[in-house]
Amino acid sequence: MTDRRRFLFSFLAAGTAVVIGLPAAWAADRIRGATAITKVFGDGIRLIGVALEYEAAVDGGKLTAANFRIDSRTVVSVFTCASPDPADRAATGRFVIVELSPDDAGAPLRKLLPPEDNGNGPGDPGAAGGPPPGGPKVLDILAKATVTQVSSVTLGDNTVAPAGAAITTTAVSNLIVDDFRQAEFSDPKTGDKLKYNLFVPKDYDPAKTYPLVLFMHDAGATSIDPLTTLRQGLGAVGWASPEDQAKHPCFVLAPQYAGMIANDQSETTSMLDTTIDLIDKLATDYSIDRRRLYATGQSGGCMMSIAMNIKYPDLFAASFLVAGQWDPALVKPLAKAKLWIVVSEGDLKAYPGQNAITAALEQDGAKVTRAVWDGTSTPDAFAVAVAAMAAEGTAINYVALRKGTVVPAGQSDNGGSNHTNTWRIAYTIGGIRDWILAQQR
Repeated sequence: MTDRRRFLFSFLAAGTAVVIGLPAAWAADRIRGATAITKVFGDGIRLIGVALEYEAAVDGGKLTAANFRIDSRTVVSVFTCASPDPADRAATGRFVIVELSPDDAGAPLRKLLPPEDNGNGPGDPGAAGGPPPGGPKVLDILAKATVTQVSSVTLGDNTVAPAGAAITTTAVSNLIVDDFRQAEFSDPKTGDKLKYNLFVPKDYDPAKTYPLVLFMHDAGATSIDPLTTLRQGLGAVGWASPEDQAKHPCFVLAPQYAGMIANDQSETTSMLDTTIDLIDKLATDYSIDRRRLYATGQSGGCMMSIAMNIKYPDLFAASFLVAGQWDPALVKPLAKAKLWIVVSEGDLKAYPGQNAITAALEQDGAKVTRAVWDGTSTPDAFAVAVAAMAAEGTAINYVALRKGTVVPAGQSDNGGSNHTNTWRIAYTIGGIRDWILAQQR
């Protein structure tokens, strides 16, 4: 069979150039494979691009967004890379990244079905440790796309990949999520087994010491799939981003709970001690600085963070509490803790709950700095707001997101939506993460 790669596009006959028609399938022959690229945003994981691997290097300067089409998606840009990772951008490369708009209707891969407006708050009724009755329902969508090269692409070997047939992705690259390791911890003390995700800093050096951030998910992310907590939002992956790690190399621990861990009666399960025991094991296995352990969580995970600070008041250097509540009669040990709290005014449980908690802490001698922020603020505006609060120098900072600025268009502005959208915003605010990681015991 004639090798298609050697087939001439034209030949001279009697001084005349004759163009030979090429089958559309030949374009796909020049492409070795296609990989879907996903990225986690505040409201969950999205399909944001496709990496096409060509058999020869491609000149990125000759590419335009018009070269490719993905039905029902917006092609934002096209560029070449040395690998399927968009961060490896290069002037030429065998990998062509077709970048897609994350705002397309078809971008989200984790669809959260609207909760009923029953005053949804941090926990769910029922006994601690049971399934999350009435919790948000989540629909996971497979990351997959079909790309059509609609115009020719010039390769570095002076051949052309002509416009041709579509190619469908057969692999997935999950930015940052894939950098976490999955494992299971068997606790000899409690008898519990706990799946977890662990991010180890790039270029980890056992001769140095590193902080560790513990993130605990909400009831809506309850699952036996350990990746669920990483896909649902930025609570874990935000600390592991290349930008954050460049400033603050740290371990990130994200347990995956298979059942409810805290409820509205201010009760927790044995998973509280199991998680603490896991931290202790990791601090033994790795060079982790026990003076720089940090806790954070959203909704039920926030409640677990509060409960941990109560039971182990000298363990965490600081905690980032997002959309949670607890019995104010039990929170006295938090009066000496370093906390950054974010809640939404429209959250019918967590907002009055945190008001009661901070009032109780003030009665126990704590100093609290309060502010109301616009949830639609730009990153620069959030940075200014964080700096203004941090300048007050108090150990406890309490932020309420103004009602009407939290729930995006298309969602009902009710208690449940205000609750779940709190962490969509809170974990995008880099200045809070900087403040947390600046604290130590």
